[in-house]
Amino acid sequence: MINMSRINSIRRRRREGESIASIARAEGVSEPTVRKYLKVDDLSARPPVRKGRASMLDEWTPVIEQWLAEDRVTWRKQRHTATRVWERLRDEHGVKVSLSTVTRKVAQLKREFAFERESGFLDLVWHPGECQADFGEVDVRYRGSVTRMRHFVLDFPYSNIGLSQLMPAENAECTCQALSDIFEWLGGVPVRIVYDNAAGVGRKRFDGIRLTRLFQAFQTHYGFEYSFCNPYPGHEKGGVEARVGAVRRKLFVPVPSVWNIESFNERLPERCLALGDREHYRKGEGQAGLFEDDRKALMPLPSKRFDVVTWKRLKTDKYGQVTLQGRHRYSTGPEHAGREVIVGLRALGIEILDAKGAHIATHPRAYGDKPTSSIGRNLGT
Repeated sequence: MINMSRINSIRRRRREGESIASIARAEGVSEPTVRKYLKVDDLSARPPVRKGRASMLDEWTPVIEQWLAEDRVTWRKQRHTATRVWERLRDEHGVKVSLSTVTRKVAQLKREFAFERESGFLDLVWHPGECQADFGEVDVRYRGSVTRMRHFVLDFPYSNIGLSQLMPAENAECTCQALSDIFEWLGGVPVRIVYDNAAGVGRKRFDGIRLTRLFQAFQTHYGFEYSFCNPYPGHEKGGVEARVGAVRRKLFVPVPSVWNIESFNERLPERCLALGDREHYRKGEGQAGLFEDDRKALMPLPSKRFDVVTWKRLKTDKYGQVTLQGRHRYSTGPEHAGREVIVGLRALGIEILDAKGAHIATHPRAYGDKPTSSIGRNLGT
């Protein structure tokens, strides 16, 4: 299994017309390996059913990541080699592991670091099928209570049309789910998406942005290009920020009542499209007609839809509950007390499996600072 960055590179090279043999040489893999990953039609994560002992280095991965991150601003002749990482783990932390294991881990982490370095300004000439993405805050009356949520906006600058989805947060699951739902509604995938910030895509660091694994897999599955706005020049991101505000004023005033977020979101794209029934402010053409150009430029959807989920292994407490974010508790049933389970985090739900991957329960996903407790649905099925 090669890492997601290399899979993405292989698939991108093939889309650009490069031969199998040329890709294999450039990526340092065999031609059968190239063909294998070109044929993969579903890059969704699978539940991490345990097949053997976990690596001894798993708990030390954050330490190694920090050392490698610090190397980004260190003179190249004084950066960590795999041997030096192994020595520091041994001497400073008492880790007993072979040099070869550390070497493989360091090589893996260096490949997985996806740092975006923006040089200069983004091209402000937008082509059909290119987008900007951002989140805004919005209040809704969710099941009777006024709740602060987020609305995700995918803006098409060429046509000046923006499409929105309501989400409870700005995490990776919400970002990818919003994009997935919009892609399905569009019937295609944008060529390029420019993000206003790293929320839901990755973590900002002093030397760039490290993508979440979920977004890496999602982006590779759908094949769109991505980049980030320069953090300082406002002209790069004014368009999508204006669209976020316009959608909020037009579609969330007065405060809407929402019982089911999925049902509410099914109607949102059409309502957003209706806002574009006017002439483009600069081109003198109808925005609806320009949006058809956007849609014609979209890439086709993959044969299988990506399953937007992050899997984790957790241990239940003596009551058979697992706790997320230190305050949201989800039940599994007393027969699972004190056992390891597999927890799937989705934008709106939580799925719990036993250690062998059998379904135990599903729950609505809780957000916010207040402690919650969920008994769940489909227990034991």
